[in-house]
Amino acid sequence: MALFITLFMTSFIVALSGAIMPGPLLTVTISESSRRGVMTGPLLIVGHALLELTLVLALILGLAPLLKMEPVFIVIALAGSAVLLWMGIGMLKSLPGMTLVTDGSQARKKNLILSGIVMSLVNPYWSIWWATIGLGYILHSMNAGTMGVVAFFSGHILGDLFWYAAVSTAIWKGRKLLSDRGYRILIGTCAVCLIVFSCLFAWSGMQKLIA
Repeated sequence: MALFITLFMTSFIVALSGAIMPGPLLTVTISESSRRGVMTGPLLIVGHALLELTLVLALILGLAPLLKMEPVFIVIALAGSAVLLWMGIGMLKSLPGMTLVTDGSQARKKNLILSGIVMSLVNPYWSIWWATIGLGYILHSMNAGTMGVVAFFSGHILGDLFWYAAVSTAIWKGRKLLSDRGYRILIGTCAVCLIVFSCLFAWSGMQKLIA
């Protein structure tokens, strides 16, 4: 039992430290929570978790060497860059007509679970993390059997869920302090962040490609 608790707690702490770092998934959480409510982060993490569960099973079956290959990193980086650039530009273009709505009329336009999958998938460093640090955790937890892997994965997902739920709650509770102008500034900032991530991913992919 002590081993399972240790696996759970260390996985939770590592996941929480990673979730706090800025990235596309956190940016989308911030941009959507003011309209979608406190469930924005949790729903994004549901998609994120479904993708990670699939990846964990694939890693157990031997996918790690594939994820470590440079061509795979290049493809994910460049494709992810294009998706983030498209999203960022689209958000900037829609700024003039944006209003802060809380009645759900605009909230249904985006599937948050699918967004959680996409935002994780387009981040090349997410796959690298799982092919290295994540794989090491999986191999270690496998020494404790199936329940060891369950303890590791549960801690990892709950670490993500804790942070993203906290972010969504904070943004939603503070929405009354936002005017439409303030909301546009928030969305504009998130759009710029996505474009910056796009450039960073493209640069990383191009560096690998040139090398």
